[in-house]
Amino acid sequence: MPAPFLPLTRPTIDDETIAGVAEVLRSGWITSGPKVKELEAKLSAHCGGRPVRAFNSGTCTMEIALRIAGVGAGHEVITTPLSWVATSNVILAVGARPRFVEIDPVTRNIDLEKIGAAITPATRAILPVDLAGLPVDRDRLYAIARHHGLRVVEDAAQSFGSNWRGRAIGAAGDFVSFSFHPNKNITTIEGGALVLNDEREAKLAEQYRLQGVVRTGFDGMEVEVVGGKFNLTDVAARVGLGQLPHLESFNARRRELARAYFEALDQPALRALGLELPPADFSQTNWHMFQVVLPGERLAIPRAVVMEKLHAAGIGTGVHYPAIHLFAVYRRLGWNPGDLPVAERVGRDILTLPLFPAMTEADVARVAASLQTILLAHRKA
Repeated sequence: MPAPFLPLTRPTIDDETIAGVAEVLRSGWITSGPKVKELEAKLSAHCGGRPVRAFNSGTCTMEIALRIAGVGAGHEVITTPLSWVATSNVILAVGARPRFVEIDPVTRNIDLEKIGAAITPATRAILPVDLAGLPVDRDRLYAIARHHGLRVVEDAAQSFGSNWRGRAIGAAGDFVSFSFHPNKNITTIEGGALVLNDEREAKLAEQYRLQGVVRTGFDGMEVEVVGGKFNLTDVAARVGLGQLPHLESFNARRRELARAYFEALDQPALRALGLELPPADFSQTNWHMFQVVLPGERLAIPRAVVMEKLHAAGIGTGVHYPAIHLFAVYRRLGWNPGDLPVAERVGRDILTLPLFPAMTEADVARVAASLQTILLAHRKA
């Protein structure tokens, strides 16, 4: 009998959380309310007491951070080309222009050495991404930002539970944006959070979160900025409250599975073929994803066929991510193939393997064995 299909990811939601959601539904207060405030308080505690506001996605959080930072028309924001396209779309959404900087071939994060050359008089902010949960070097990042007088919006969508030199991501820095999408290390179904610097910014974030409205007394209402509809529901917040206590155990299990992947994939035949493994960081990374870069030029089949064959073997995979600057909307802004060759190569050959806490070491072994069989069987002569 074949093994059950192994998906790329699957959230773990316990019975206590499910029962808690039912209680919220019965309460009659299911949109933003006391559970959102409770979640924000717990997130603030995780982030060293900094103000945190919850939202309905980890995308609007970045857009709102840019708006609070005063980024708009005529400005540029430095960012990475290897991320979910939301990272750069929010820059366009505020009327600014993304300036993509090449990635580091080892970490796959933005190459901090190349940021300086990309800064122009129009630059207002840096928007880095912690790909797969691996933190960008915060010391160097903020040294660059301070030297040039730039704001930082950390796209930490993938790094909730990671740390930089022992300090939780979100506990320091400028703006920090988290995502709690179902594929993240903890989830609110859909949702996100923004860590801010002070209560003034937090109040402004609340205005942007819900149509710019400010209420006073029983009937006072004013609108000072153009906001949106970005509030989190109490139903979603209750899921997050049930997830938070498991963050450390979830991430510990992810580390165990990542170690198993290294043991299974660090094989002479695969090294000789050129399969690239991620950095083996077990002290700071939350192991949101386990990604390999295929030796595309040495294979007789493209990545899509590798994925198809893994799917036929009962294994789900993903692509995180194609190089953003090659999408049509960014080509229309003047970006072209060949502009960022490292990001283009990684974006063409990167492959995300299944990784979630409910997996077993046997699952990892099956994925690794299947991948090795496919790659070695399709080497170029």
